[in-house]
Amino acid sequence: MMRRRTTLLTGCTALALALGATACGGGPVSAGGGDKALSGQTVTVAGVWSGSEQKNFQKVLDAFTAKTGAGTRFVSTGDNVSTVVGSKIEGGNAPDVVMVPQVGVLQQFAKKGWLKPLSAATAKSVDAGYAPVWKKYGSVDGTLYGLYFKAAHKSTVWYSPEALAQAGVKPPKTYDEMLKAGHTVSDSGLAAFAVGGQDGWTLTDWFENVYLSQAGPEKYDALAAHKLKWTDASVVQALGTLGKLFRDEQLVAGGRKGALNTDFPGSVEKVFGPKPQAGLVYEGDFVAGVAHDQFQRTIGKDADFFPFPAVGGGTAPVVSGGDAAVVLKDGKNTEAGMKLMEYLATPEAAAVWAKAGGFLSPNRKLDLASYGDDVTRATAKSLVGAGDSVRFDMSDQAPAAFGGTKGAGEWKLLQDFLRDPSDPKGTAAKLEAAAAKAYQD
Repeated sequence: MMRRRTTLLTGCTALALALGATACGGGPVSAGGGDKALSGQTVTVAGVWSGSEQKNFQKVLDAFTAKTGAGTRFVSTGDNVSTVVGSKIEGGNAPDVVMVPQVGVLQQFAKKGWLKPLSAATAKSVDAGYAPVWKKYGSVDGTLYGLYFKAAHKSTVWYSPEALAQAGVKPPKTYDEMLKAGHTVSDSGLAAFAVGGQDGWTLTDWFENVYLSQAGPEKYDALAAHKLKWTDASVVQALGTLGKLFRDEQLVAGGRKGALNTDFPGSVEKVFGPKPQAGLVYEGDFVAGVAHDQFQRTIGKDADFFPFPAVGGGTAPVVSGGDAAVVLKDGKNTEAGMKLMEYLATPEAAAVWAKAGGFLSPNRKLDLASYGDDVTRATAKSLVGAGDSVRFDMSDQAPAAFGGTKGAGEWKLLQDFLRDPSDPKGTAAKLEAAAAKAYQD
């Protein structure tokens, strides 16, 4: 998720001052211009974003305000979107729009009857601008409920060009070559990988790339739908492959204990911050946003990436993810919420965040020139060009209890595996038990 793809926290007060109004929980943010068709109305939007991601999304909301006159109010949910939104609905305080970071949560919301189908105008924009796979993931039983506004290319390994050059290492083509290169980096004085194990979702992303490449797309799809059990030999094998990295103290910055005490933003800081402790960090394209916004790294010069390498003779994986905007039936202003959806479906809206950085759009109508650097432009071209061949983040397709809840399910069990990677078979059995329970709900 990025689901849960949080960046370094920025104080709400500072953001409010920067915008000249309350953007984090107070009154509406407004701006001039436009025909003011929705003047006097306020759209409440809930999502996982904080820090630079929230700040950049607010620029999109401000552009919507300028166009329509509607005010906006963003509420950060933290990682447990399902729980927070459910409690707000029960309390009679439902937001109008939610940015849902997991397919499984979108499906859950739809089956509970919480969502309004998107308008014909939004559906038309999706048909015209998006590959069919994005409409599929936004639909439940043939009805379109979710618009994928922000996507992630989650098969990218980010590195410090200076660190790799100092070690005499070139970007690897295979997983084994990557571990070998990591040892060379380590020998030169830096740990190889910063792992953000305090955030369980980063570990699911590691697993998914290894599994997709090693086991292949058919088994990936079957496991994602729980038509294949987590006790399958292919899962045990992938855990063993991942464990080869986890248990190597020379490869992981701070060792396993250090990784478990490092969140995602902290893992990026360990590579691109003022005091580098590692040469590489695996995560999605959104790493660039943190490296640039928080640590003033020039993307393509001070921070670069190579594709997640092929594992065990398989092909290099292409895993994606994304945040889908949905409209809640119980929101206080669903009409304005639906208008926001129509705006988010346009390349005009996507261009606002693309210019700010740390963003990819699955909308193929967005001009690639909207992106601020060549690296992001190339990543966006790769994602859009992949069309229907990409595989959506597996944990994001699962029920939230298994694939999207902090301290539970897959997140917790993979953290336990990072703590002690000695028993892949035992971990697979625990994953299956948790998955079986969640998929029956």
